[in-house]
Amino acid sequence: MLKEVTSCLKIRDGSFVEATHTVVTEEPLAIFVNGRHVVTAMMSPDMREEFVIGHLFTEGIIQSRTDIESLQFEKKIAQVVITHPFKVVAARKVIVSGCGGGVSFLDDSKLPKITSHMNIASGAIIAGVKTVLDSHVHKVTGGVHLVGLFGKQNHNYVPICIAEDIGRHNALDKVIGYGLLKDVKFEETFVASTGRISSEMALKCSIANIPLVASRGATTSLAIELGEKSGLCIIGFVRGEKMNVYTHAERISQLSRG
Repeated sequence: MLKEVTSCLKIRDGSFVEATHTVVTEEPLAIFVNGRHVVTAMMSPDMREEFVIGHLFTEGIIQSRTDIESLQFEKKIAQVVITHPFKVVAARKVIVSGCGGGVSFLDDSKLPKITSHMNIASGAIIAGVKTVLDSHVHKVTGGVHLVGLFGKQNHNYVPICIAEDIGRHNALDKVIGYGLLKDVKFEETFVASTGRISSEMALKCSIANIPLVASRGATTSLAIELGEKSGLCIIGFVRGEKMNVYTHAERISQLSRG
């Protein structure tokens, strides 16, 4: 359940009115790998399998979905068995719904480099951002981020997966996890998001070999730095027919500089 109804007092013209309002659901999910607690994520409770797989992949704990021997859910706990031993890089952390649990920033020699020949028209990016904004839960609650993974089909880019979550990082992990389950070629895809493009978002795209990320919102200076070094095209403020291309503009076809 992505949403639930709660009671509230609404103020209208200086008067209090008893009413109800639809809010987005937030639940914890504790992930254990080979018996060890790795992380507790505060998240929207759908697409849990995709989230776990995507998160373990973008955290470098697994290299592919075939590294997972089993994945079972027990209420609000995910028990994962993987084929190889691993080290928990950091102490137990909580991924908060807005900002993620922090990033272990890599030096240049360890930063993933994107391998892709993507060349995409700006119109496809605009259409992708418009598509992710068309969410009933988002319109009703105003409380979720959306991330869409788009791939080419018959010369057009279509949604492969669109995920909703209280945290944009969680939603990105969900679409990456879905792509891993479906053996998607990430080098031929792009991501569209409703939220700010942070350094963690840029790093997750780079790890997954996704060559372009676009958002209706802003980006950060560190995300731009990571994008420039990894080969990620970062586009912000996609609104109407306008957008800001911050890195690797060569991935946009027929781009003219005014």
